[in-house]
Amino acid sequence: MILIDYNAVAIGSIIQQKDEMNEDLFRHLILNNIRMYRNKFKENYGEIVVCGDGRKNWRKDFFPNYKFKRGSNRKKDNVDWNELFRIIYQVYEEIGEHFPYKTVLVEECEADDVIATLVEETQEFGKNEPIMIVSSDKDFAQLQKHPNVQQYSPLKKSFVVERNPRKQLLELILKGDQSDGVPNVLSNDDCFVEGIRQTPMRQTSIDKLTEDIKAMGDEVYRNYCRNKKLIDLEETPSSVKSKILNSFEEQDKWNNRGKVFPYFVEKRCRMLLEDIEDFI
Repeated sequence: MILIDYNAVAIGSIIQQKDEMNEDLFRHLILNNIRMYRNKFKENYGEIVVCGDGRKNWRKDFFPNYKFKRGSNRKKDNVDWNELFRIIYQVYEEIGEHFPYKTVLVEECEADDVIATLVEETQEFGKNEPIMIVSSDKDFAQLQKHPNVQQYSPLKKSFVVERNPRKQLLELILKGDQSDGVPNVLSNDDCFVEGIRQTPMRQTSIDKLTEDIKAMGDEVYRNYCRNKKLIDLEETPSSVKSKILNSFEEQDKWNNRGKVFPYFVEKRCRMLLEDIEDFI
């Protein structure tokens, strides 16, 4: 399987032209990038699965400060993000309706959960089919603990190779992730919200904590559990995993092969029509 982190790939496709807010241009750029990744990886990894972000997130229910700055940071840009995301989700729906690819989006979770759940499913019953994750997100490096998983970063245009994914995950949990509003384990829940500087974590502290997590003390261990819940992709709730697998397994998109041509004609995708075989 080729697991496409759709929102990340879509935003990466159009970020340089985001000021234009041209729906036809955005559609072309998104679909052309998906075509490119399919061509690049299909021979060794099989067919595409387009994995989307739901509009809600179980992590925010668990930790209300999760990604709390995303909205305020976007307000500083001279970009109509509501219109941009409207187009992104519209193209996602069009892919599901007109292309022979499975599309998986569960409202209460991120594409991270979808991808991790599908990877986990390949470990069951001795399947171990080759998996290529197309995303620049560092959180996916932890999935390389499975020998059938590789990751390609569209941002760097190179493969992501993590030689010790379990150690990488543990260090990420300890350090937190400021871009997602997750403090390090030495800092309280509200430090980013209140504009308080995190308690610094030196490498010596990280090395010491990795040796004996429970020796951290009650408060630090509590923060470790907080971060593990937010960052470790094995922590996705079982109810969410079930919805992901049900959505994936109930789809049969083979008949959509005949819908691609009329879709390109309707949307006036003349340049993509020239490469229609790359899509089907």
